[in-house]
Amino acid sequence: MFKRLLGLSLIFGMAATAPPANAASCGLRDSVIEQLQRKYAEELTVGGLQQRRGQQSVMEIWASPETGTFTVLLTQANGISCIVAAGTDFFQAIPKQAVEDTPS
Repeated sequence: MFKRLLGLSLIFGMAATAPPANAASCGLRDSVIEQLQRKYAEELTVGGLQQRRGQQSVMEIWASPETGTFTVLLTQANGISCIVAAGTDFFQAIPKQAVEDTPS
């Protein structure tokens, strides 16, 4: 009985101290970008400004056509970048040209 109680308390204790599953991976922008370029051969594909909690930040998508990986990066004004999302099978859509005088 004591062993079960001790085992359960250890398991629940470790679960309580674990970081949340949705915690973002953050670091200095230069360091994060160096990792994306070195490990995944990703390059800056698109980006823009985002208003978040009253502050502007830069949202970027880094991707690699060679490896198929992509990373969504959010950089704050203090130089800290957080990985918001990452994935595989990256593709880039080719914009279609509209034909004039025809409805969409």
